Amino acid sequence: MTGISLGVKSLLEGMTTQKALVEEALILGATPQAATRKIINSTFDVAIMPTIQSMVGMGIVFLPGMMTGQILSGTSPTTAIAYQIAIMFGILGAVALTVILLLQLGYRTFFNKEDQLNEDISE
Repeated sequence: MTGISLGVKSLLEGMTTQKALVEEALILGATPQAATRKIINSTFDVAIMPTIQSMVGMGIVFLPGMMTGQILSGTSPTTAIAYQIAIMFGILGAVALTVILLLQLGYRTFFNKEDQLNEDISE
């Protein structure tokens, strides 16, 4: 949820604040995808960053509940760590996939059928 909400917020801000740049690129013949590429790339970075930051502190700053539960139940710490790493990579993959889908489907809502920017984007 954090990735999606940050992605939507950042995409809206980018399209609003950089509307003139997108229009200039479109006037020069760029496709909507090419005109919004920088906005989409920066939005992806903003949306995925909290998940990556939580992975950085994993096991050093805090111990996740699943890993702690396995260690307390007698499982080898290396096995518990391996499971936790697999779960974190699964979460990272899911967040990345949903943000990519959001961006690929979401940026098109700012354009009409003729690949022009919609007029209702506020400045």
